Amino acid sequence: MPATFRSYLSSMGYNGVICYPSFNNLAIEGCTQDRIEKLSDSIDALNPFEEKRDIFATSVLSESINLQFDSEGRISLPNKLLSHAKIKQKMMFVGQGKTFQIWEPKLFEKFKTHARKKANLNRASLKWESQFNKEGK
Repeated sequence: MPATFRSYLSSMGYNGVICYPSFNNLAIEGCTQDRIEKLSDSIDALNPFEEKRDIFATSVLSESINLQFDSEGRISLPNKLLSHAKIKQKMMFVGQGKTFQIWEPKLFEKFKTHARKKANLNRASLKWESQFNKEGK
């Protein structure tokens, strides 16, 4: 785990991360305990008898694993997660703002190329609110 990310987590009182298989990509999703709790709250807000609730709970919450850092700041990824992301020898940590992903490097390069093309096509949908607008002046 990169030192800068560990430092960020440490400042929030965490000594580990939550990881689960991405249901969007062949990657491992990673986040803080707070983030997984927000996801859990969002899932719990769905109708308890609705199929979507079960699908999200199964896809995210039932597969999530709390991984603690060792003395060197490393985590041990279970084989189930590595298998999902098709990671055999090398892996790549990809920061996503408040979350991160872990990828097999060649798969990430393919994904990144595709993502850049889509981002370029959809760039107008990214909103930028100035500080002036936030303060209501």
